[in-house]
This record gives sequence, C-alpha cells and structure tokens, in this order.
Amino acid sequence: MKKFDIELSAGIFMIIGILCLCYISIKLGKLEVIGSSGYIVYANFDKSGGLKAGAVVEIAGVEIGKVKSISLSKDYQALVELSIKKDIVLQEDAIVSIKTKGLIGEKYVQITPGGSDNKVSPLGTLRETESAVDVEELISKYVFGKV
Repeated sequence: MKKFDIELSAGIFMIIGILCLCYISIKLGKLEVIGSSGYIVYANFDKSGGLKAGAVVEIAGVEIGKVKSISLSKDYQALVELSIKKDIVLQEDAIVSIKTKGLIGEKYVQITPGGSDNKVSPLGTLRETESAVDVEELISKYVFGKV
C-alpha cells in the first residue's frame, strides 16, 4: 500500500510541475492561447526591412499591439497585419514606421497618432507609412560618394 501512495504522490507532483512549466512558458513568451483581445489593421510598406511576426507595435514607447503577419501584396509591397488592443483608437492619418531598437537591435512598428477625426475601422488600412531604413544602403551611398 505504501508503494502505491508514493507512486500516486510522485505522479501528482509531476502533473503539477508540468502545468507550472506550461503556465510560465505562456506568460514569459507572451503567447496568446485563446485568440487576441483586439482588432486587426493593415499597413503597406515598400520594404519591411527585417520586421518579423510577433514584433511590438508602440505609440509613444507604450506597447499597444503586435505584428501578426507579413505577406506580399498584389502590388509587390510588404503587407503588414497589426493586431491592436481593443481600447486603442487609431486615426485615419496616423503615420506607421518601422524602427530599430538600438544600432543592431530588433525591429518594431511605431505609430505616430494623427489629427484626423476619422478613425480606422477594424480590417482597415493605415495609408501613411515609412519603410525601414536600410543601414547598408546608406553606408554604400556614403562610401561611393552618392550622398
């Protein structure tokens, strides 16, 4: 009988441990398990410049969403799908830029609010965009005197 109790308690301990690991992985990875609690907007860029799905979307340094996906649109531009928190309202003339954290840091999307009274609807498109700055292209222009 004692062997059965030890095996049962060890099994329960293992199950609790695995559940704890799953919870920590989800929280630290900032994964969405049951859908997102926001809405989707789109932005077209000439170049995505290394932006990845899961990158942060910020306004004034505050995280307001994530990049859900990046695909190629019909007119050969990078179509970026942004998942924005539902309590954030974006103006139609907001400026969307791809920025870099630090010199060789990760890419993120920065939104500068506009002044329009018109709001972007869910599944709408933000039209004012600034593509990522290509550092290699800037250096080559400087080196070869095309600046």
